[in-house]
Amino acid sequence: MNNRDDRRSQFKKGIDGDESRRRRTETTLSLRKSKKDEGIAKRRARVMAPPSAISGDVSSSAVVDSTESKKIYTTSDIPSLMQQLHEIQQSGVMDSEKLKNIAQGFRKIMSVENNPPVHEVLSSGALPYLIHMLSLVDDEKVHFEAAWALTNIASTDQTSTIVDAGAVPPLVNLLTSASADVREQSAWCLGNIAGDSTKLRDTVLASNAMQPLILNITKPASKSLFTNCVWTLSNFCRGKPQPEISQVEAAIPAIVEILKGDNEEAKVDALWALSYISDGDEEHIDAVLKSNITNLLVETVGYESKLLTPALRTVGNIVTGNDKQTQAMLNADLLHKMQFLLNHERRIIRKEACWVLSNIAAGTENQISAVLGKHGCMAQVTEMAETATWEVRKEAIWTVCNVATGGTNFQVQSVVECGAIDAVCSVFDINDTKMLMVALDALQEILRVGQELGKDYCSFVDECDGLEKLEKLQEHASDDVYNKAVKIIETFFGCEEGSEDENLAPAINGDTFAFGIPQKQLDESFEAECPANGSGSQPFATFNFAAV
Repeated sequence: MNNRDDRRSQFKKGIDGDESRRRRTETTLSLRKSKKDEGIAKRRARVMAPPSAISGDVSSSAVVDSTESKKIYTTSDIPSLMQQLHEIQQSGVMDSEKLKNIAQGFRKIMSVENNPPVHEVLSSGALPYLIHMLSLVDDEKVHFEAAWALTNIASTDQTSTIVDAGAVPPLVNLLTSASADVREQSAWCLGNIAGDSTKLRDTVLASNAMQPLILNITKPASKSLFTNCVWTLSNFCRGKPQPEISQVEAAIPAIVEILKGDNEEAKVDALWALSYISDGDEEHIDAVLKSNITNLLVETVGYESKLLTPALRTVGNIVTGNDKQTQAMLNADLLHKMQFLLNHERRIIRKEACWVLSNIAAGTENQISAVLGKHGCMAQVTEMAETATWEVRKEAIWTVCNVATGGTNFQVQSVVECGAIDAVCSVFDINDTKMLMVALDALQEILRVGQELGKDYCSFVDECDGLEKLEKLQEHASDDVYNKAVKIIETFFGCEEGSEDENLAPAINGDTFAFGIPQKQLDESFEAECPANGSGSQPFATFNFAAV
């Protein structure tokens, strides 16, 4: 391994692989907080019926429950509903119509936008009956109303309660119901369950829900069914730790087909699903790349739409992989879209763009050259590394530093010509130990290259007050920062050999010059430790030039 490869092994993907993955997690959290439509609607309750609702002859989804039944249910009706359930149980006769009305009553009680009385329903003991209705009778209307009621429970903080009570297996079975409305409602409920936590998501996946869900996506009976099933699919893929690739890989071909369609809402959810799958190890990334999705992804990040954020997130995940996986995105002409992304009005897009570039810049020599060769790209990134808001600036700094620590001497020279020294030295004012170490490592490499190429990069550092900042870092609380700053100063800014020490300048005393340090200025501890000192020490000589 040559010296450059040895350096790259130390700095690949931002110093090391573990560090890169930590940065991915931080970025993901920030992105999700800023992307409201990605997460905020995922725990939904259904308040109105679907277009082809079974419980009545309903032709429009805008028709509310009151048209299905004149009866208005409130929590005061819970005792009566429970009494009816007990009577049916005691009689042993499963009256489908009564069961449907009872399930409908409970779901209407909980079909309110704010503070649905879920606790009151659960406290009544209705939950086991509702779950039993999913498989007790061969009546689609009962299945639909029971699944709807359970969906509304799953949209609250009581999701685990219905899972613990055994709701998942019968809901999965209903994904193959003859009724499209039952399939849709069951998928909706399973989506709420999977979106609650990774533990519940894994419970759903372990119940073999993926394949029947995909079948409903590839052969949808209605637009509503299709859209809701795609949303559920995104929740099946979502969360950390990730599902095993074997559990979600079958969804990728379906996702690709969705992205070729014209349902914008479904395409957004499908892209988020793809971003979740790709946000993993090389095996996950390979599974995505096998679908030949790169050109479509690059096309999507080149214009403004609701698809931009999840598409860019997926691209960013892919370039965190190995060099071959990163190259797949470059081969799709990703860098051609960077100017649009770096100049985007939304901060999160600019941040993601710099994050993508930082991982490309941590790649091979050719990949670094591709970044440097994109006209104006690196100059803009170095400017952002100095002046952008911190979220964006941090990723831009990573880009500059990855080139400096992993590039060839010529590539380091190129990034210096783009303003890298000013950008790196600007970091020394920041109270972030990790970023300080990244910047110090980069500066050390830049100065080393400068020495090898005969470039006076030290003066560049001094001109942007970098040396003064380095000296202040000698007072930093971190030993690592202190030691690195001292090493750089001593290696590149120390006194030149043969330079004159002010203490060795001749002192004038009348017509004589005294060379050396005056005896009275010697430190007492030095006198005690040096055997040449003391009463028998050699006196300092004086020379009277006037007498010559």
